[in-house]
Amino acid sequence: MLFLGFSAGLPLLLVFGTLSAWLARSGINKSTIGYISWVALLYGLKFLWSPLVDRLKLPIINSIFGQRRSWMLIAQLGVIVGLLIMSFSNPNSQLNMLVWAAILVAFSSATQDIAIDAWRIEAMPVESQGAMSGTYQMGYRLGMLLAGGGSFFIAHYYSWPMAYSVMSMVMIVGVVTTIIISEPERNITDDTWKQEKRVIDFLENSTQMSSRGRRLYAWVIGAVVCPFTEFLNRNGQFAIIILLFIGLFRISDISMGIMANPLYVDIGYSDLQIGFVTKTIGPVVTIIGALLGGVLIMRYKVIPVLMIGAILVVVTNLLFILVALNPPDTIFLSLVIGADNISAGIAGSAFIAYLSGLTNKAYTATQYALFSSLMLLPAKFIGGFSGSIVESYGYVEFFFYTAALGFPAIVLIKLLSNNEKKIMP
Repeated sequence: MLFLGFSAGLPLLLVFGTLSAWLARSGINKSTIGYISWVALLYGLKFLWSPLVDRLKLPIINSIFGQRRSWMLIAQLGVIVGLLIMSFSNPNSQLNMLVWAAILVAFSSATQDIAIDAWRIEAMPVESQGAMSGTYQMGYRLGMLLAGGGSFFIAHYYSWPMAYSVMSMVMIVGVVTTIIISEPERNITDDTWKQEKRVIDFLENSTQMSSRGRRLYAWVIGAVVCPFTEFLNRNGQFAIIILLFIGLFRISDISMGIMANPLYVDIGYSDLQIGFVTKTIGPVVTIIGALLGGVLIMRYKVIPVLMIGAILVVVTNLLFILVALNPPDTIFLSLVIGADNISAGIAGSAFIAYLSGLTNKAYTATQYALFSSLMLLPAKFIGGFSGSIVESYGYVEFFFYTAALGFPAIVLIKLLSNNEKKIMP
């Protein structure tokens, strides 16, 4: 799980923050850089092709590695090829090729995420998902740390094309891990089989359809419709509460995070101070928080740790008010960043474990991709207004606002705790 998390975390910054730095150094205008950043939206749209990962068996390679590992392997090779093409592209003369290669990396990376999440959920029981998610987060942050700080280091001493070439080779870690691990068994409940049987019975009575049409229709229903209807049937009206919680849980910290770097710059922190605290101390503390979250889940279960994480996110948002009101102080900033990142690590482990427990193993990839996309898209959309709020009201009021965004999640967690036994498949 550690190595798979590393393989999943490495590509993200290479098509987002790190890529923006390379383009800026190459003299590409800011508007173009902003448009190119939309490449990362593919991560939030992965639910659109997750049914293919859930149901489609890849020719030849499936018989060798199994369904989950074959998708992981193809996706990892796609990331490697895309990164190599990016390394051979000159942003000033071959920008189109660079962007298409970045799209290939983002699409392949998002597909890898779908397959890894499905593998993780199917490989271990619900009781072990806290430890799995904590270890996954640790690997993911290490991958991001290398893609961020490591790429800048290589680019400084060599070049950006060299940095991307090295990152493509590092992805071999994921390939080797995929080859070594075993394919998990998929245990499907009787209720799920009954639902699919109803679809089959309906199609058998549809005599007006050709046999080929029935097979295609059955595949679409089973891959696309059944994962959603199964979740809604299992949870009834309470499914609305669950989906609301998923959509609101990350809004507070994502909205706050967008304006964190502008705050540091406006106060007067140097690039060296910001880089040291946010790119070195921050990721390390997040890893500690993620592992701590995994341990707490094993001891106290998911819902109580979700509540602890949600409360800590609100409290640490308020700590940034003190940062905004005081002159630059590296030690003080390190303490606040440390508190913020450890709360994010705990909350992240609990949230991943919770989403894992919601999925039915008959539709692991599709349902988890839907949940993770629902988590990301509302938060990214609302977070887009962060700059306007800071410009209109100031940083102090902004951090009160982001803290307040965390309260609905706390209320919803209380409702979830009252219905915990009803929502797991």
